[in-house]
This record gives sequence, C-alpha cells and structure tokens, in this order.
Amino acid sequence: MELNRTQFMQTAAMAGTMLASLKARAVENAELSARKNPDQLNIALIGAGAQGRILAESCLRIPNINFKAVCDIWEYSQKYTGNMIKKYGHEINVYEDYKELIANEKDQLDAVVVASPDWMHAEHANACMEAGLHVYSEKEMSNSLEKAATMVHTAKATGQLLQIGHQRRSNPRYIHAIETLIHQEKLLGTVTTAVAQWNRAKADDIGFPKKYEMSAEKLDKYGYNSMMEFRNWRWYKKYGGGPIVDLGSHQIDLFEWVWETNPKSVIASGGTDFYKHREWYDNVMCIYEYDTPDGVARAFYETQTTTGHRGFSEAFRGTEGTIEIAEVPARGNSALREAHAPEWDTLAQKGLLRQKATPIKKSTTKNVAVDVRVTAAAAAWPLPVDLTKPAHQPHLENFFNAIRYGTELNCPGEKGYETAVAVLAVNRAVASGQRIEFKPSDFHA
Repeated sequence: MELNRTQFMQTAAMAGTMLASLKARAVENAELSARKNPDQLNIALIGAGAQGRILAESCLRIPNINFKAVCDIWEYSQKYTGNMIKKYGHEINVYEDYKELIANEKDQLDAVVVASPDWMHAEHANACMEAGLHVYSEKEMSNSLEKAATMVHTAKATGQLLQIGHQRRSNPRYIHAIETLIHQEKLLGTVTTAVAQWNRAKADDIGFPKKYEMSAEKLDKYGYNSMMEFRNWRWYKKYGGGPIVDLGSHQIDLFEWVWETNPKSVIASGGTDFYKHREWYDNVMCIYEYDTPDGVARAFYETQTTTGHRGFSEAFRGTEGTIEIAEVPARGNSALREAHAPEWDTLAQKGLLRQKATPIKKSTTKNVAVDVRVTAAAAAWPLPVDLTKPAHQPHLENFFNAIRYGTELNCPGEKGYETAVAVLAVNRAVASGQRIEFKPSDFHA
C-alpha cells in the first residue's frame, strides 16, 4: 500500500520518537548498570540541626543510601552534621540556600530528607517534589494547616512520594501491638479509653556558641528575629506549635491508628504558666472523643515541661485488658489481662505474647515465710517484638523501600495531614476555652 507524504512524515516522526526513547532508555540502563548496586539511592538533607542529625544517623545505618548534599542556614549545623556524614565516607556538598542545593543537585538525587523547623517544611518539601524528588518530611507537616495541605496537593500533582515522620507507624512493636493484638486478635476486647503523656523536666533555653552567632542581617533574610528564637523556635508561634505539637503529635497519631477513625471533638486546658518569656503553652491537657462501631471512646493526653514524671508512654485500655507501650521498651512493653477475660496462654504459645512471669511477694509472720502469689490477671505479659534499631530507622527504611520497590508508605502525606488537623486544634481549644468539633471533611486536605 502506497503512503502519501503526510502518512510518510507521520510514520517517520513516530519512528524518530521511538528511537529517541530507546536511546534514552539505553543511557538510563547503562547508568544503572554502572552502579555497584542498582538499589543505591542518593539523598540530601535539608535542616541539619538536632533532629536532622538523628535522621542522618539512622540513614547512615541503612545499606545503599548515599548522601550527596547537606543544607542548613547555620554554619555550626553545616559543619557538625556535614563532618559526621563525611566520616562515613560520603562525599557531600554543603549549602546554605536550599534553592541552590536543588538547582545543583537535583539530577543526582532520588530523595530529600526535610528536617527544618516546622514553618519551613511545606516550602522545602514542595520545592523538592516539584523538582522531581521524593520527600521524607519530619512532623509536624507545618504549623499551618493551609501549608500542610499544599504538601498533599503537590505530592498528588507531581506523583512524588511524601512520607511524614510519625516513626511509630513503622516500629515493629507498635505494629504488632496495634495491628496484630488489638485489631486482629481483639486482645483488649472493646478499647474504650487511651491515655498518653510526654513529660519533660524543667530546662533552660537552648543556647549557642558565641563564635557561630548569625548576624542580624542573615537572621532577617531567613525570617528569624534573633538567635534565641532561631535556637528555640518550637516555643514561638511563627515557627512551631509548642510542646503539644512537637511532642504530642507522635502519640495523638496513635489514637487514630487504634480506633481507625479521626476524632469528633477535643477539649483542652493549658497555659504559659512557668516559662513566662515564651509564647506557646508550657503545659497542656486534652481529651479527644472518637465515634467507633462500639460507641464513644475517649483519649486523654498531656504534655508537661516542668516535670519529667512518668516520661513518655501510651496505654490502650479495653474491656479485656490493657496494653502499655512506649518507644523505649523500659517505659512500657506489656499487656495486662482483666480478671474476667479469657486466658492468654494460647496467644503466648503462638508467640504473640511472651509468657508472663508471675511475681512472688514474700512476707514473714512469726519467722515463717509465706508466698503470696499475684493473680494471673495482675501479671504483665511482655510484648514479644523488640526494636533493635534506632527509633527512626524503620520509618526511613519504609520510605526508601517505597522508592525502590513500590512498598506502601506507612505514613503518607494524607495520613500526616489528618494528624496535623487533630493536633493543631488543641492549641485553638486552649486559646478559646471552647470544645472543638470536627467534621469528616476537616481531615481532607
């Protein structure tokens, strides 16, 4: 069949496009084959302060993760974190301006870890995703719901992965406790209440080495009023959300995970009662309500910054028992059965619980030792799953596996946004003295 000129040109164009595509694919495959390991991921860190160093330390423990760049506006953090990474053999470029990092490094990178102050998360994450890079962003997504929503929208528009740093969602002990014991085995029966807290002892403001003090001009360039506010940004409304956001987000996120629904309301009380020079509340107590298939459930949460009593832990309490858990096992790592509940020996035999060790109390009456055994219901059954890695490492591994193999993210932007809605509302409830009522639509960005 003869081709007319138009058909010939169309066919030639299609062939040219296919050839170009094949050449590009060949180049891509050659570059991939040139790597020692095709699973290697090149990453950068934006925000090299205390939290950034913690995340970097976890990344350095993960095979085939290669740092290419570090960015921070403060020279001290650039040097401290940059030198730490270099000691592990990573050749990195150091930047002050994240825009320069993206412009120079984006073609070499697969992903960026964002650990800057909360108020900059959206700006940094959005710029990276728009440049074609996957993003792991520390929580809180932002101290502004409007900004947090833009992160969800950008991830959808660009097709890039966005993982939010609620690391308990990748912790194997929490997965076992919530997914296996609470959801699948119904170990606790109907979970009616939860309590959690994160309390810290009194502490002074964070200082800084005088030789590394930034000039007023540089601070102003990056939106800070002083070195004191820069170093203690979590306490100021422009930059963060105070302790309830900084600490509470991790644990309030668990309530939604346990009940598999968002809260319907929250009431709260708190104040700037001790640290008078700070803007955010130094103590907050709040109560959430959740509508569940079994009725209303309630969760109490508190954060204190003038006492470390009880530290940080969570307890999920049901009609058949309670699970006490914490990111650090020494603070909570067991289940306690109600006296009337079915025995748990079968679960222990399956390896879902560790066999309890019934404590023995000894008392002496007229020089005669008497053993008083604690009832089975009162004895703790240890959880059988341990985390032998740093707390953030499994969550970062989940993120990197999502890039490599398409593994489902444990805390994508949509889930992080739901938690941000619930947590940021607490500060509003304290300020207004009013009960905050949520609508289902509130949790959609």
